Order: sequence, then structure tokens, then C-alpha cells
Amino acid sequence: MPEGHVLHRLAHHLNAHFRGAPLEASSPQGRFEASPIDASLLLRAEAFGKHLFMAFSSGHTVHIHLGLIGSLRFEPPAEVRGQIRLRLVSAEQAANLRGPQTCRYVSPVEQQEILDTAGEDPLREDADPDALWERVHASRRSIGSLMMDQKLFAGVGNIYRAEPLFRLGISPFLPGRDLAREEFDALWADLVALMHYGVEHGRIDTVRPEHSPEAMGRAPRADDHGGEVYVYRRAGEPCLVCSTPIAVKKVEGRNLFWCPGCQ
Repeated sequence: MPEGHVLHRLAHHLNAHFRGAPLEASSPQGRFEASPIDASLLLRAEAFGKHLFMAFSSGHTVHIHLGLIGSLRFEPPAEVRGQIRLRLVSAEQAANLRGPQTCRYVSPVEQQEILDTAGEDPLREDADPDALWERVHASRRSIGSLMMDQKLFAGVGNIYRAEPLFRLGISPFLPGRDLAREEFDALWADLVALMHYGVEHGRIDTVRPEHSPEAMGRAPRADDHGGEVYVYRRAGEPCLVCSTPIAVKKVEGRNLFWCPGCQ
């Protein structure tokens, strides 16, 4: 499932390249009624956690959640392939939405209900880490479990759960109530920095310079997710810091990776 930085990159691209002129909207797949927004202007695209909202001059707002297999790709206008749920065409390119979990119109009230149940997004300036700390500090659940809860950490997924915990030497099994405020603040700050890097570069890199392939004389990571990481999807491989084999365990329905030596 795409993590929060992907949705923010999509919103930035939509705002930069699809606003300012009427858009041709359609649903080649036939599973979305696009006529209400056809020939209207995109007023604003905004990401909140793993949710994407697009507001149009017609007065309609489209809510998109990509889910596990969804994608929104920017392609040449003449290229129409695959099962496209929603297609927005500008003079220069097309935004083609395929396989989303959600693609629907929402009223202002429905949009606010979605936002009210979402957690704090490290990529948003209006995030309230103090409010999040209160909820984390009151919980008996492990921090590794809490970080996958979108009602707490909006936009944080499996990679952004595992990597900051490793970088700070925090056990993913530590109960939230036992996490020190200083540890929480460091964790939040690391999430903000790493996720902003993801927005800027379009990939997740979490290793520090001294552990890069060049510095360590090792081969670059070969993985379809891209990016250099410490523990994610490295089960059984030696830790880049202490050489302990990376461990893996299913937590909240997803594989949690950590280093028993460093954490």
C-alpha cells in the first residue's frame, strides 16, 4: 500500500499541472460517474494521510484512497490502457486512476468525517504531535502496533514504521505508555524528515551516509520498492550496524522488521 508521501507527491503534481484550465473527465472503465466534473476546473488537490481529495469548480469533491493495489499515474494524453476508474486530461498529460480502494464524491460533511477519524500526518503543517503523544502515552499497545494505526499516525505505513524505530534504537514491542516523551519527540521528528525526503525524491531512503553502499563498499539494495533501508524486507540479512540478522514478525497483519541487537 502506498505510504503517505506518495499521496502528497500526487497532490503536489495535480496542483502544479492540472489547475488553471478545464479538464476532460471520464471513466473508461465505466465504474465512476465522471460527467459532473467534466469540463470543470481543479481548484485544489490535498492529501491527508493516505487520503487524497480533489475539489472542482463544479462544487464536487472526489475522495480517493488507493488501497493495496491502486495507482494514480501521469501519462501521455493519447495513452489509454488498462482498467481506468477515473481519467483527467489536461492539454499536456492525463491522470489515470487504476484499481483504487475508494473513488467517490463526498459532501463537505462526509469529508470532515473522514478527517475527524484520521490521525496526525507528519507531512502536514497543521499536525498536532502533542495530541498524538497523549494518546500514545496512554496506550498499552506496542509502539510498532500504534504506528500502523491510521487513526493515530496518518500516512505512516510499514516502511515508515520499521525504519525510524531502528534509527532511534526503539524496540517495536515497547508499550506506548513506556515510551519516553523524548523518544516520542525524536520519533516524530524523524518521521517528518524521512517523509518529507520521500515527497521530494519520490523514494524512501533511510540509511545514514556512513551506512550507504558507497561508504560500506556493498552492493546497492535491489528491491522493487527502491531506496536504501536498514531493516525493511531484510529478514535474515545482517544488520548494517551490528551484523545481527534482521528479524521479522507479523504485527497488525503486516510483517514487522527489526534488529534484535540494535533495538
